[in-house]
Order: sequence, then structure tokens, then C-alpha cells
Amino acid sequence: MDDTTPPGRMAGGRHEKRQGFLTAVYFRVAFYFCLAVFGLSCLVWSVPASLIYPLLPKGRGRRVGQYGISYGFRWALWVMRITGVLRADLRPLDALRDEKELVIAANHPTMLDAVLLISRLPRVVCITKAKLWDSLFLGGGIRLAGYVRNDAPLAMIRDAAEAVRGGGQLMIFPEGSRTARPPIDPMHRSFAVMAKAAGAPVQTVLIEADNPYLSKSWPLLRPPVLPLVFRVRLGRRFEVGDDAHAFVGRLEQYFRAELAPA
Repeated sequence: MDDTTPPGRMAGGRHEKRQGFLTAVYFRVAFYFCLAVFGLSCLVWSVPASLIYPLLPKGRGRRVGQYGISYGFRWALWVMRITGVLRADLRPLDALRDEKELVIAANHPTMLDAVLLISRLPRVVCITKAKLWDSLFLGGGIRLAGYVRNDAPLAMIRDAAEAVRGGGQLMIFPEGSRTARPPIDPMHRSFAVMAKAAGAPVQTVLIEADNPYLSKSWPLLRPPVLPLVFRVRLGRRFEVGDDAHAFVGRLEQYFRAELAPA
């Protein structure tokens, strides 16, 4: 340090460093606290859901299961907000809350995308990985909610279309997995086949994240730079039409244009 440096500036620098250190420690603790809350919340719902699953009529069980997951996710996101770990305005999704017979198609930058959307859409049915049905933390809730397994293509299309025709909402990520090459990966034709089979319009949802946390290959326990900031907005609504392949091309082009860097 130069002898001519004013003492006040030296003290101020130490103070800023101390503040920065304390902020980093706080966010590290808050991050793991929020993970624990999320995991415990899923477990607290999944266990009783698995017990009541065989006891409730199918229709009532689905409604209970879907609302249980939605409000459990909303609670976990509230904890993330009050601790400062998350910043996200999800209110645009409320416009879809009461709509029936709708396919909701979103891009998929991180593993948190489904949590964000489901927290505001309590009547949504999701396409889920088959292995999640055996998860202690999620399996019971998924079964009760009537979500759709992705391990049998024909059954997946049939069950998804049936859920929509019954007045529900189907949430799907047309890329099939988290985006590997932003802004969006090539989309799969199967989601258009589902929408066409259900005879439902496709409402696009655009998700933008400022942080790579839980993007492709990011480990769950690896802390990111905090806070996490998400932007969610409603996009155009499309009709599938007769040519599912052409529809997928139009939708992919639309997402690329909307998500392209400014």
C-alpha cells in the first residue's frame, strides 16, 4: 500500500471486503438451506400421496395430487425468494391458470423450469422421466397427480391427449431435455403429435435465466452465483395444423427468434 493512501480509504476497503465475505457466506448457507427445504417439502408430500393414491377415485386423486405439487413448489420458491436466493416474476403465468384443453410448450434452460411453471399452474399434467416414478421424494406425488411417463411413446401420446381432452393442461418441453446449445435445441416431433391428438392449441412460454445453475450437466449441489434470476413471459399461441413436422419447424424458429441475444 502506498504511504500516501488515506487511512479512510484503507478502512473502507477492509469494510467492503468484509461485507463481500459475509454476503458470500450468507448466500452459501441460504443456498443449502433452500435445497434442504425443497427436498423435505417433496418428501413430506410424496409419502402421504403414495398412501392415499389407491384410496381416492382417479379424478379426485389427480386434482388433489396436482394441487399438492403446485402449492408445495410455490412454498419452496417462496422460501427461495425471502432468503434472496431467487428473483422471478411468475405472474404472467396466472393468465393461463383457469384455461382448459391447452398444451403449454416452454424452452428448457434449467431443471428449475418445471418447478417455476407448476407453482403457478395447479391443474397441469407433465411428461416425466420414468425413473422419477420410483423416487422417494417425487414418486408418490407424481402418481397421484396423474402425470405421464415418457418410457412408452404410444402410451405417452395417448395418456397426454386424454388428459388434455378431459379439460386439463399439458406442460411439455419440446426439446425433450435441458438446452445443451442455447438459445434452444432441435425440437422433437412427438409433442406436436400429442397436441394434434388432443385437438388443443399450443401456448408458448419463454423462460430466460441469467445463471447456468441446473443447466445441462450442472450438479445439484454445486453452488451458483446468487441470486438466481429468471424471466418468464407468455409467447404466441399456435395451432398445430395437419403437418406436425412443419409445425415443429415453425415453433422452433419462433423460439430461436424470441430467445436470441439482443
